[in-house]
Amino acid sequence: HRIGPNVNGPFGLLQSLADGAKLMFKEDIIPKAADKVVFVAAPVIAAVPAFVTFSVIPFGPEVTIPFTDVVTPLQLTDMPVAVLFMMAIASIGIYGIVLGGWSSGSTYSLLGGLRSSAQMISYEVSMGLALVTVFLYAGSVSTSEIVAAQEDIWFGVVLLPSFVIYVISMVGEVNRAPFDLPEAEGELVGGFHTEYSSLKFALFFLAEYINMATVSAIATTLFLGGWRAPFGLGTLFPSLNEGYWPVLWFFGKVLAFIFFFIWLRGTLPRMRYDQFMDLGWKV
Repeated sequence: HRIGPNVNGPFGLLQSLADGAKLMFKEDIIPKAADKVVFVAAPVIAAVPAFVTFSVIPFGPEVTIPFTDVVTPLQLTDMPVAVLFMMAIASIGIYGIVLGGWSSGSTYSLLGGLRSSAQMISYEVSMGLALVTVFLYAGSVSTSEIVAAQEDIWFGVVLLPSFVIYVISMVGEVNRAPFDLPEAEGELVGGFHTEYSSLKFALFFLAEYINMATVSAIATTLFLGGWRAPFGLGTLFPSLNEGYWPVLWFFGKVLAFIFFFIWLRGTLPRMRYDQFMDLGWKV
């Protein structure tokens, strides 16, 4: 008769808070054989890049902040090489996983860390190559200019093969089912974070889920018109691409991707590791 997580608050929204509080008060264990400094730093190295990527993603056009005369684009910073910056930051996140697995002083963790890094590096290759077509088509590597280039038609339609390759790669990149092999409980106990507990484990957990949102936001920006209204509504009603409406379109598309992640997890079984690497390198 234990109450399930789906009834903790409206739609089960309070369960996340309960999980966070529980992890915060758990005992924090550092194994004797661990390299303490690296062991503590690894979860931070994994979590921070997941958030940093959002700094170059445009959430909307230029807006006027209410009750002031300040006009600002809904983007923290725009740089001429924004997409390359995102790729570079994503590759830093891999270090957190490798170091976490290595510094634990456990064979299972080390195997999990190596397996995870091999997976992420393999799928970054196809991910990067899928994005090259976007750069060529948009004539720019700036995220805001790529969104502007999709005014007439989304790149996800024009560059459909690249879009499909990117979507498969992003699932492999963030270790989600059916590609969640670094955490294959049947083979590796818990993967690279076997020895972690308390807040350090929470940071790894957080990094994985924020990365889902991050790759979804990148896919939205580069292939689905970013903050532009879907289905050509922006051309019929230009006001839908002005003010704060675009924020709604942007987060709607991101949530659609996250729904896709959850849907995959409930549908497909986990692959065998050699099949998974063959898919990445050969197919």
